Amino acid sequence: MSLFKNDKSSPSNGKLKYIIFAIIFVAGLVYLIFNESGVTKYLKLKQQVKSLNEQASDVDKDNKRLQSEIDSLNNKVPAKIERTAREKYGMIRKGEKTIKIIEK
Repeated sequence: MSLFKNDKSSPSNGKLKYIIFAIIFVAGLVYLIFNESGVTKYLKLKQQVKSLNEQASDVDKDNKRLQSEIDSLNNKVPAKIERTAREKYGMIRKGEKTIKIIEK
């Protein structure tokens, strides 16, 4: 007979191994989820990338619109020049009257 082996402790020894394994497993999961480069950080960065891609798309649309406006002004499209002069600079033709609407 061995000095360290006890027949009564062997079922609790299996339970102890299971509990230790469960604690190590849970600790490992917590570490993987909440560490500096874990899942939560990944999800946060993924959301930031999505937001930045949407902003970049909006900026690209604005750039295309502005480039189109620049091209039409450079090509001296009369309707575009007149519209810009009226809207941005408040210019009018001779004989026209300006009506200003005052919002309350």
